[in-house]
Amino acid sequence: MSGAFEAAHAVLQAEVDADRLVGVSCATLRHGELIDSFCTGLADREAGVPMRPDTIHRAFSNTKLFTTVLVLRLMELGHWQLDDPVKRWIPGFGSLRVLRAGATALDDTEPLQSDITIRQLITHTAGLQHGVFDPESLLFKAYMATGVRGYQTTLAGQMDQLVTLPLATQPGTQWEYALGIDVLARLCEIATGLTFGEALQQHITGPLGLADTGFVLRPDRVPPQLPRLAALYKGDLADQMRPGLERLEGTPWPEAYLKPVPRQSGAGGLVSTQADMLALLRALTPGQPGTLLQPATLAAMFTDQLPPALCVQLPVAGQIPSLGFGLGGAIVRSASRLEPPGAVGELQWGGLAGTHWFIHPASGLAGVVMCQRHFGFWHPFWFAYKRALYAAA
Repeated sequence: MSGAFEAAHAVLQAEVDADRLVGVSCATLRHGELIDSFCTGLADREAGVPMRPDTIHRAFSNTKLFTTVLVLRLMELGHWQLDDPVKRWIPGFGSLRVLRAGATALDDTEPLQSDITIRQLITHTAGLQHGVFDPESLLFKAYMATGVRGYQTTLAGQMDQLVTLPLATQPGTQWEYALGIDVLARLCEIATGLTFGEALQQHITGPLGLADTGFVLRPDRVPPQLPRLAALYKGDLADQMRPGLERLEGTPWPEAYLKPVPRQSGAGGLVSTQADMLALLRALTPGQPGTLLQPATLAAMFTDQLPPALCVQLPVAGQIPSLGFGLGGAIVRSASRLEPPGAVGELQWGGLAGTHWFIHPASGLAGVVMCQRHFGFWHPFWFAYKRALYAAA
């Protein structure tokens, strides 16, 4: 591949050399054509398995892109419109209550002022919470206690529990990263009459030939999948730049991805590979032949759906005014300490274990970075890599 990307590769190599990543791979497309690919380090340090393009990664929140694309595809097939109320399919969402500002008990609520829509679920403005990043909140504790954040209930069972709990805020008034993507997965089941995994296979992974993307590793795949599953490691959560990584076993639950569980989470349940992610990104890059969605739908994906007063905000980073949110990921509104000027207009997101993707429609660039560092989402290496990438491209 082109030597122009050596500086971007060096960013990733430095992370491996500093023992902040065990292994990492990246690949970049321009107008659908592969223009760079790089792997370094190990997929499994203890077994000495090198990182490769066909290494299988825990996608975690990269799953949300697949779910969103399925929702948009079903919209094109006439199942719904984005501003339809969710209560049309799950009636319990029509009788939700909302926590009052400063509430200290789950019953300190006020009436719902407007119905949650499909668009709000996609854009994290529905008033739900995530249930992982906010352990002191009332809803975090309630999500954990009721099994909303578990894996031993189906999506239908999860909805039964979710509609008994209040929202954190009135729909449309705040941006908060939330588990509304699981609600979307359940809507896909209701609309198609299939399990969420079957619906993904019929409409997304099957048509695109994504052989290594799924909820459970398949014993019949060639080459075998289990030896290609990367190990998962964690670093110092308080100091992301501190060297040293510890192997994690049984995360996010014992035998995850090896045996089926009742819930096929649309928010974070898939495994995938670099090649499969690239195929999805290629099918979502405007102007390319054979795109998965219609041009108007793709245009909506890359349009900031948030009003100017709202922006992406995360517990550690706080408000990030330079980032809005489209249909499936953050939209880079302006250059910032995180994003280079060339990235304006980009759609991007990632997963908890440091698997990141981006599409920049103006330049035709798209790409992925894949590692398996727990809580590696938006680790400093990602932004440093992107700055070097845009400088080279």
